Amino acid sequence: MIKTKFTSFILLLALILSSLLLFSCHGRTAVKDFTVPDSFDTEKQYEITFWAKNENNETQRNVYANAVAEFEKLYPNIKITLRNFTDYNDIYEGVINNISTGTTPNVCITYPDHIATYLGGGGTVVPLDTLISDKKYGLGGSELRFDGVREDGITPEFLAEGKLNGSTYALPFMRSTEICYVNKTLLEKLGFTLPETLTWDFVWEVSEYAMSLGKTDGVYNANGQSTFIPFIYKSTDNMMITMLKQLGAPYSDEKGSIDIFNDTTKDILIDVASHAKSGAFSTFKISSYPANFLNAGQCIFAMDSSAGATWMGCDAPNIDIADDKLLEFETAVMTVPQLYDANDKQMISQGPSLCIFNKEDGGEVLASWLFAQFLLTNEVQIAYSQTEGYIPVTKKAIESEEYQNYLSRAGEDNGLYYDVKIKASTLLIENTENTFTAPVFNGSASLRNAAGQMIEDVTKAARRKKTVDGDYIDGLFESMRTLYKLDGVVTELGELPSESKYLLAALSTVWIGLAAYAIADRRKNRRKNR
Repeated sequence: MIKTKFTSFILLLALILSSLLLFSCHGRTAVKDFTVPDSFDTEKQYEITFWAKNENNETQRNVYANAVAEFEKLYPNIKITLRNFTDYNDIYEGVINNISTGTTPNVCITYPDHIATYLGGGGTVVPLDTLISDKKYGLGGSELRFDGVREDGITPEFLAEGKLNGSTYALPFMRSTEICYVNKTLLEKLGFTLPETLTWDFVWEVSEYAMSLGKTDGVYNANGQSTFIPFIYKSTDNMMITMLKQLGAPYSDEKGSIDIFNDTTKDILIDVASHAKSGAFSTFKISSYPANFLNAGQCIFAMDSSAGATWMGCDAPNIDIADDKLLEFETAVMTVPQLYDANDKQMISQGPSLCIFNKEDGGEVLASWLFAQFLLTNEVQIAYSQTEGYIPVTKKAIESEEYQNYLSRAGEDNGLYYDVKIKASTLLIENTENTFTAPVFNGSASLRNAAGQMIEDVTKAARRKKTVDGDYIDGLFESMRTLYKLDGVVTELGELPSESKYLLAALSTVWIGLAAYAIADRRKNRRKNR
């Protein structure tokens, strides 16, 4: 009896470890296929939750609210509860917390990096490929009650960002890119002429020259103020990713290879530290919003998203400093600085996407899909893109007469037609083919955080007069691996994560123990039978 129980226990333990191993290796990208219903039951009542994000922008809230109201008119049996967030991380953390309780929203605004983590819930996010291609309810389907966009009507570079492991998990909603907002007036006062395309060499040259002018009685000679930081970057993760891309250096790939800890990254960090040491460079996390420095005449180059254009410039509608701090200057809108070959532009594509969460009721999922599609209609796309420096993700909206008229009226006022905002949008439209996206996998969000954190750390270290050299960077690499658990992500094609290795070792130990027990038991029985 005891022997039977022990054997059963060992077998159960082996089964549990086998299951854990399977989840460890594959659970992070588990796919739960969705079968599109033959028809949508318009008599059944559905309640759908939509988690949206805005910048405390009442106009954006109204765009969402109007979209919900118009959709409910078309589908009276679908009731949508809208919940607004002011931060993407709040949405991300909310979804993660709700996965375990099965209370995720139906549709949410999010980023592909976050979706890759959601997939760890095992079929939590709906793969969209069968929905996209469905003739009745797919993109531009025959049974839609609105003028939906077809798949070929979505800008392909933006649609491709939603693909993870060969399946589409997200629809693009809006897109932006990194923009360098330049105080052209101050730059020319310092004796420089703005080139057609910014390069890193030019930005560093101007910034260092401005700092070399020094101070007189505590006032910087470059701008005549007690505060001056020539170059401020908001999203340092994008800074690192973009520089590596421009240099053709490794960062990662879709399989989860962690390649960022290399000599090129080391060179970039040492170079950034040298400019931070002189005071020519700082970051948003260390100093504050680039727009505030730019608008006060305390910065020459302010790097931020095109979506942040309504904060940039002395006539910006969302100025966040006191009137007596504001200076008059001409704002130039430029692409992110390029490395070496200014003709081969590399600009990161970013912006919110839409994902749908699996539910037991297929009709509820289909209702969610219908609403997600509705957010790609011209009415919603154009209205939302006009709130900030985003651009629509559909060619249909961009090429529409209404949107083209909007772009043509740049500078008519400092509200809807604010010229810096429209110039930022136009710059992205003209450079869509030059955009790229960072690889997405479960763990890519952590890698992105590490990329930015390294720039933040060397900048802080240099400002504190610490030595930032090869040894310092080697130590930084190790701390980033530990802090963001990057040693647990696949590092080479075919290599298992460390947790999978541990489970595999434990499983092997159990089976070896079971085999040893069986052999010993067999020998014992043989002795008894002699």
